[in-house]
Amino acid sequence: MARTTSYKRPKNTRKTIARIFSYLGRHKMTMAAIAVLVAVSALANIYGTYLLKPVINTYVLQKDIPGLIRMIVFMGVMYGTGALACFGYNQLMVHTSQTVVKEIRADLFSHVQKLPLKYFDANTHGELMSRFTNDVDTISEALNNSFALLIQSFITVGGTIVMLLVLDVRLSTIVFLFLFLMALYIRHNGKLSKKYFSEQQEYLGKINGFVEEMVAGQKVEKVFNHEPQDFEEFCKRNEALRVASTKALTYSGMTVPTVVALSYVNYAVSACAGGLFALAGLTDLGTLASYLVYVRQSALPMNQFTQQINFLLVALASAERIFEMMDEEPEVDEGTVTLCNVRVKEDGSLEECRDYCGTFAWKVPHLPAAPGDMAGASGNFAGEPGCPSQDGAAAANGQIPNGTAAAGGQIQNGMPAAGGQMQSGCGRIPTKRELRDARGVTYSLVPLKGDVRFYDVVFGYVPDKIILNGISLYAKPGQKIAFVGSTGAGKTTIINLINRFYEINSGTILYDGINIKDMKKDDLRRSLSMVIQDTHLFTGTISDNIRYGRLYASEEDVRQAAKIANADSFIRRLPKGYDTMLEGDGANLSQGQRQLLAIARAAISRPPVLILDEATSSIDTRTEKLIEKGMDALMDGRTVFVIAHRLSTVRNSKAIMVLEKGTIIERGSHEELLEQKGRYYQLYTGQFELE
Repeated sequence: MARTTSYKRPKNTRKTIARIFSYLGRHKMTMAAIAVLVAVSALANIYGTYLLKPVINTYVLQKDIPGLIRMIVFMGVMYGTGALACFGYNQLMVHTSQTVVKEIRADLFSHVQKLPLKYFDANTHGELMSRFTNDVDTISEALNNSFALLIQSFITVGGTIVMLLVLDVRLSTIVFLFLFLMALYIRHNGKLSKKYFSEQQEYLGKINGFVEEMVAGQKVEKVFNHEPQDFEEFCKRNEALRVASTKALTYSGMTVPTVVALSYVNYAVSACAGGLFALAGLTDLGTLASYLVYVRQSALPMNQFTQQINFLLVALASAERIFEMMDEEPEVDEGTVTLCNVRVKEDGSLEECRDYCGTFAWKVPHLPAAPGDMAGASGNFAGEPGCPSQDGAAAANGQIPNGTAAAGGQIQNGMPAAGGQMQSGCGRIPTKRELRDARGVTYSLVPLKGDVRFYDVVFGYVPDKIILNGISLYAKPGQKIAFVGSTGAGKTTIINLINRFYEINSGTILYDGINIKDMKKDDLRRSLSMVIQDTHLFTGTISDNIRYGRLYASEEDVRQAAKIANADSFIRRLPKGYDTMLEGDGANLSQGQRQLLAIARAAISRPPVLILDEATSSIDTRTEKLIEKGMDALMDGRTVFVIAHRLSTVRNSKAIMVLEKGTIIERGSHEELLEQKGRYYQLYTGQFELE
């Protein structure tokens, strides 16, 4: 259960800061207002300090009481203006920082939705959630608490340096020396701290992932008495986090007291030097008073900066993790074939319509075909003469070696020729009446039927490890095709390829005669519906969860789908019926009930292709029989792919594919496979068990 953890060195800090500023740049007017208010606040305080010189030299020493009162009132106005400006930019910064964080979170979520499944296979849910929660919140705190304060600190330091030079250039060299030492120390210590803060955020994400995994797997953990081992693993990760956090906070914690100590030494040295200058007549009392206040003011922004350094370093580490996730390559979709609403005209031809017509077709633009493309702009449809007309059941003798076609390049009982070559124009887009859109592009409308064909498909999740080898099959609309085989044989992988969750290494997959690589992935998946073993329900009502399959479905459609899945009876027995709220992935329902809702969700989408991946594995035998009745109605006119360990659920399939090590070793109907007395016969009679 332990995982190897590797940590990357900190990325380019400047690039990370630039990307954060790109978000702030979306609010130019607000940021400009904040900058003006920060400058007003800092400069008002700086100028108010400068007024000490005339107050002492002109009014106090000259005993000009009325003038002194006027000057004190003026100083109060200056400091009051600075305070109001400070209040104003703080309010604007709160609003802006929260807006920026909302945009970062939205961009992150939008990007995550575009990532391929392989990214989620390689990262734990807890680690991904840590970036949405911990890392984004850290950036929020840094922007809200530190950003404006840092701008004010830089303006204060710059303004103070200018005023020190105006007052006395010679005394100013002392302050510059100490400010230079402080800056060197902060920079050196910041580099060390950032390294460990980056590790701290990485370890925190790993711990979140581990905890999420353990919470989700509590039953398994308890059944196998794995609590001591899991606790030991957690302690290892927790200790690693402690070490990284301790180092980060140790280095960053040294910064504040060191800078404070240097500022006190700076003030003491400046006061002694200023006193000597005053005694020697090189400066006056008012200049010395203003000078010493400026010395203290020059240390204040440095102290503020060091106090915020922890927030900044953690925020930079968090931002790096977020932007690293945003830089992941999204799922590429170069398809041009889309799904559209159509109506059937009196002459039988199809016409695209804007409103929902209840009928769909593939909109195939007539673009120049790439060299070697199996599906050109025109040609024979897969169902025309000369193409496979039988299902993927079996050859004349019931045997198809390795699940491929007979040698010699001939079509045998509905299977493509060996080597994946299509004969007689099979798999090409049908020649239909050409239409033209508003852009002048010609296109054809191909009816959505659910005709699915594999031609010599080879696939591996990694290039050097092939999972499927030479898979060829043909499923006509309305046929039920079942996959049987041991765990790891490639059953679910075939389903993943139909959905284009992964791209094949070689071969061709056709859907209604169109290469699925030419289809927009969103449109392809709209035409499919899937029920998987690990049912996932969303927070919301039962009605909302069923309607997830077709958002514009009516309440009557929802109830009809529930009846098809035989879920209506148990839903009506619930206190609030279809309005019952589900939370925590439907934890208040049994596993079988959750599976029934998943089947209802698939039923309401009315897909031409239905995929059932161990769909009845969590349902008792009695419920399974009820579902079979509803599924018969659901499957009418639809292509259905079934993966099941219970052989009783696949007996009525048109064709059963027996897979082993990524190849189809047997295919045929239930009766045909029993007659062959091969692997399926062994499975059915109990002579061989699925692993």
